[in-house]
Amino acid sequence: MNFSTGTAFAILRKTLPFLVFRMIVYFGIAVAYVLVTGTGAGIGWGIGAFGDAEFRAGTTFYGGIIGFALTAGILYFLREYILYIVKAGHIAVMVEYLEGRDIPDGQGQIAYARNIVTERFGEASVLFGLDQLIKGVVKAITGLIQGLMAIMPIPGLQNVMSIVRAYLRVAVGLVDEVILAHNIRTRSENPWASSRDALVLYAQNGKAMLASAAWLTLITWGISLLVFFLMLAPAAAVVYLIPGAWSAGGFVFAILFAWAVKVALIEPFAIACLLQAFFRVTDGQQPNPEWVAKLENASGKFRTLGEKAVTWATGGRTIPNTSAPDPDPA
Repeated sequence: MNFSTGTAFAILRKTLPFLVFRMIVYFGIAVAYVLVTGTGAGIGWGIGAFGDAEFRAGTTFYGGIIGFALTAGILYFLREYILYIVKAGHIAVMVEYLEGRDIPDGQGQIAYARNIVTERFGEASVLFGLDQLIKGVVKAITGLIQGLMAIMPIPGLQNVMSIVRAYLRVAVGLVDEVILAHNIRTRSENPWASSRDALVLYAQNGKAMLASAAWLTLITWGISLLVFFLMLAPAAAVVYLIPGAWSAGGFVFAILFAWAVKVALIEPFAIACLLQAFFRVTDGQQPNPEWVAKLENASGKFRTLGEKAVTWATGGRTIPNTSAPDPDPA
C-alpha cells in the first residue's frame, strides 16, 4: 500500500484546526446552495400564483435552477481563494507534520500554513495558474489511458469502464495536491520547475502510485456511498420546506451534502495517504530524462510548464493564460 492509515489519521488529528476550517467552508457552500436554491424556488412559487398549477410548477422549478446557478457562479470566482487558503494550506501543514516539524495548534495553524503557501507561490493567481497546468497534464495522461482501454478488443471491457474511471479519478485526481506537497517539501524557489519534476517522479513511479490508489479507491468510494445514503434523510427534510416541484430535489441535495463530507473529511484522508506513498517511493530519486521526453510528447501543457519554469528562473514571473486555447489539445 506504501502508506499507513494510522499515520493518515494521526495527520488528521494533528491538523484538526484545518479539518474544522474545511468543514466550515464546504458545508457553508452546501448550505449556500440549499438556501439560495430554495429562495429562488420560493420566489418562483410566488410568481406562479399569477397562473395555473402548471405555470406555478414551471416558475418554481426555474426559480430553483436560477438560484443554484447563481451560487455556482459566485463560487467560481472564489475558487482561487479556496485553493490558496483551504487546500494548499492544509497540504502545507500535512507536509510539515510528515517532515517532523512542529506546527501550531488552533487558529494559529491556519495563519502558519498561509505563510508557507505565500512563501512558496506568492500570489493566489500564481498557484491557481500552476494548478490549472498540472490538471491539464493529468487530464491528458488520463485521456490517453482511457482511450487505449476503449479501443482494446477485450469482450466486456466497456462494462467495467465506469469502475476504471472511478479508479483513475482517485489515482490521478489528487495528483495536483501531491505536486503542491512536493513543492512545499523541497522548499523550491521555482514552483514551475519543481512541479514539472514532481510530475515526472509520479509518472516514473506510476506502478507503485497506482497500486496505492487502488486501495484508496475502495476505501474512499465505500465511505462516500455510505455517507450519501446517510444524507438522504436530512436532504429529504430540507426539500420538504421547498414548495412545489423542487420537492424532487432530495436526491440532488443528498449528493451535495455527501460532496461536502467528501471534500471536507474524506479527501484529506486520501491526500494524507497519497503523500506518504509519494514521499516514500520517490525518496532520493531524480527525474528520469526518458519520462521527461514521454510527457513532453504526450502533453502540450507539460511543455508549457517547462517554459514557465525557464521564465520564472530568468525573473519574468508571468502568469499563464489558462483560458486561452492550447495549440496542442493534450
